[in-house]
Amino acid sequence: MAKTAKIKPLAGYALVKPEESEAKTASGLYLPENAQERPARGIVVAVGASVRHSNHEEKAQFSVGDLVIYKKWGGDELKIESEEFKLVKFEDVMAIVE
Repeated sequence: MAKTAKIKPLAGYALVKPEESEAKTASGLYLPENAQERPARGIVVAVGASVRHSNHEEKAQFSVGDLVIYKKWGGDELKIESEEFKLVKFEDVMAIVE
């Protein structure tokens, strides 16, 4: 993941490498690429600094290497040298998969 060294998230953001879409359904049918649903989970590859608000500090509750679930419509998609990533706000990460 040396390519991600070019991207350092700012305070309050994390860079996530989304999991690949499932090409096959549970019943064994293969889906065309445009019909595959993009998963809302991936591996955290970089984490920005904490965000200071007027009354509290918001820290990431996850770290690099964690598999996380994030809001489906949250974040911005990035393409870095043919690899896809999502830049998501701390608040858009909903869970850590253990």
